[in-house]
Amino acid sequence: MSKAAVLDATRQEFDQVIQDIVDYVMDYDVTTSELAMTTARYCWMDTIGCGILALRYPACTKMLGPVVPGAGMNNGARVPGTDYELDPVRAAWNIGAMVRWLDYNDTWLAAEWGHPSDNLGAILALADYLSRKNISEGKQPLTMRDVLIAMVKAHEVQGVIALENCFNCVGLDHVMLVRIASTAVSAWMLGCTREECLNAVSHAWLDGSSLRTYRHAPNTGSRKSWAAGDASARGLFLALMAKRGEMGYPTSVTAPTWGFQDVLFNKQPLVFKQPYGTYTMENILFKISFPAEFHAQTAVEAAVTLHPQVKDRLADIERIEIQTQESGDRIINKTGPLDNPADRDHCIQYMVAIGLLKGDLTAEDYEDEVAADPAVDQLRDMMVVQENARFTQEYLEADKRSIGNSVQVFFKDGTATECISVDYPIGHRRRREEGIPVLVNKFENNMRIKLSEEQANRLDELCADQVSFESQRVDELMSMMVVRQS
Repeated sequence: MSKAAVLDATRQEFDQVIQDIVDYVMDYDVTTSELAMTTARYCWMDTIGCGILALRYPACTKMLGPVVPGAGMNNGARVPGTDYELDPVRAAWNIGAMVRWLDYNDTWLAAEWGHPSDNLGAILALADYLSRKNISEGKQPLTMRDVLIAMVKAHEVQGVIALENCFNCVGLDHVMLVRIASTAVSAWMLGCTREECLNAVSHAWLDGSSLRTYRHAPNTGSRKSWAAGDASARGLFLALMAKRGEMGYPTSVTAPTWGFQDVLFNKQPLVFKQPYGTYTMENILFKISFPAEFHAQTAVEAAVTLHPQVKDRLADIERIEIQTQESGDRIINKTGPLDNPADRDHCIQYMVAIGLLKGDLTAEDYEDEVAADPAVDQLRDMMVVQENARFTQEYLEADKRSIGNSVQVFFKDGTATECISVDYPIGHRRRREEGIPVLVNKFENNMRIKLSEEQANRLDELCADQVSFESQRVDELMSMMVVRQS
């Protein structure tokens, strides 16, 4: 029998990946980018508005509240659009689940995908809790400027890791990046020392990741709508543990045999080609017009454009050709029965069919009543989806980050519509001037779904000005969004 190798137990320095995250979050001044701070305000508006919109759906609201009935917390963190006051970890779960439920706000597309606004679950819950705690102790509350700074930093941590590292390629879900970013920013907000922040972030890497199974056929389901809330809450939990003095694990990423890279990343090193700054928030993508998985946003826009040409000729259609990027082809090109809303909003054929049929796409269009229309599946059966090499190339180019799709309808008599090709959705940085007014209108409409006219008007006025918004106390703003349950 061969002698077992002797393991060296000498404690190592923290992995550079972990140190870089912590040093950025603790030391980098993101306020030097006016664009990042302004975009963060719009991101906050769109994220909260989407969370309020989700409260219309019982599938979402049944998941909210305390873990068990009655387990609230006096002077705890509030959940917008409700009267829940919860411990900040559970509030983070609630807020995170709300804002991701309809998949209708920001997105980041690179080697890895994701939604950096998911970190707002931890950020906003912790900010409200800390503000109320500070006031009770005679200290100053946090302001929304603090929230925006935390958002820019969380976006950047998640976004830069995603630029060159494809976790979905090894079957891992992108919510791990939410947990890592939420952990780092929460630890900083809690006033952790550098050592405590390093400890916290090492735990976030130790957690690994959930599988993407719940996002893909044949298992697509509603967990994809609360997975990010779960990750954001977990990040806050880990930060609180580190603040209590829990030890860290310096080589949780690189440890041979047992570290993240060897166990879960095919023994490949993580790759970083640019430092952390404000790039992600400045270039974030907004879902403004349609609650559609982002790889299909421009496909739906193309379908809506074609609606007037096909609405009276549905029986004459022979085939529908869709060209998309490699990522879109891989994750939302789906045939066969679609069993639930989560299944449908990850099917490019379904979303294009609705756009052609109705000239629009709303959250209600994923519900069973709309999906039962036989015309939807009839159109899906006529669709051919193919990768377009240019769309794939420009999707990855740093100066473009396009999300191109094209749609063309062919008729039985040999005629066809024009091929409508859209490279950049309205939520892209290249269409900010066009998109921001639509985003603001979307926010104003969403907030009136649950809030009173007086509450909504106060928020409209506050959110319209950067200086006023940044100076607003967090606890006061959260009070503006309390809605008493009937």
